Amino acid sequence: MIPYGRQSISEDDIQAVVDVLKSDWLTQGPKIAEFEEALCKATNAQFAVACSNGTTALHLAFMAAGLKEGDEVITTPNTFVATSNMLLACGVKPVFCEIRLDTYNLDESKVEALITSKTKAIVTVDFAGQSCDYNVLSAIAKKHGLLLIADAAHALGGEFEGKKIGELADMTLLSFHPVKSITTGEGGAIVTNNKDWADAMKRMRSHGVHKNEHGMNVMTVFGYNYRITDLQAALGTSQHKRLQRLNAHRREVVKWYAEELGTLADIVLPVEKENVKSAWHLYVIRVKDASKRQDLYEHFKKADIQANFHYPAVYNNPYYRELGFKDQLPNMDLYEETCLTLPCHQQLTHEEVKFISDSIKSFFQ
Repeated sequence: MIPYGRQSISEDDIQAVVDVLKSDWLTQGPKIAEFEEALCKATNAQFAVACSNGTTALHLAFMAAGLKEGDEVITTPNTFVATSNMLLACGVKPVFCEIRLDTYNLDESKVEALITSKTKAIVTVDFAGQSCDYNVLSAIAKKHGLLLIADAAHALGGEFEGKKIGELADMTLLSFHPVKSITTGEGGAIVTNNKDWADAMKRMRSHGVHKNEHGMNVMTVFGYNYRITDLQAALGTSQHKRLQRLNAHRREVVKWYAEELGTLADIVLPVEKENVKSAWHLYVIRVKDASKRQDLYEHFKKADIQANFHYPAVYNNPYYRELGFKDQLPNMDLYEETCLTLPCHQQLTHEEVKFISDSIKSFFQ
């Protein structure tokens, strides 16, 4: 089976974890700060808060931002449900914005019309590793006094107009699931230049407890156990050293697909905007004839190729429909009916890309 995503673990990564297993600290030790420092270097942010996964990173950021019941936040429906679920967890109403049909990110030209007196933030998702247009979004946020929060779970190592993912929004969320640019097994982080937010999130990730001037543990805010372990942090720090190489291989994979599939008229290949350097977390094609999408997926299964669907519109999930979300966004709905994710990861070979591409060609022939 050719998987759609797969981690890349080196001997150095394994040794880094073994060293922690032999140390005095398995959790809440010095490797956490070391990993957070590496994340600051990777994103040009002043502060990083590592936590248990990308979903808890979202929750911590939304709580630190003061989002609360009755607020509204504009976001994209083209994302994993965690993005909007954590808004719901804070009592916040997600307001779904239409997407673009080139990058599949939210359409920045449609954002301003959705702003109301209840709107407190814009939460972007850098879909598949390609950043949104942060020039436009930052201007809108500044004009209306809104926070700009980036869900960059797909995008570590990417850039927008020469700036790194992590220095483009008020807060940026990262994920280190095995299919992401680097992995800690599970794990996530928030990077920001706001010290007050960073301090608040560090307390909230550990039950709201910190040590006072006498060395006693005291709880000053409500929090959760959203901590990451030293084992995970050691793996992440080691992986960070190869971030650029790992992402460079993904770019090679994208180039191979373009060479193999660029003339095939039955599908739409993903594009990279000129002012963007994508992290290429996902490689999503669209099948022009929607009626053939499921058949192509089944064709892949027979060939031992793992394809995937990223994503059905959040508002089309039964849970969201039961909550009363009645959105119908033409671009998003068309995308949902035609999208198919091909394998794209650091272990994928040129031969495997050719095999996948030949499988697509044979299907349409």
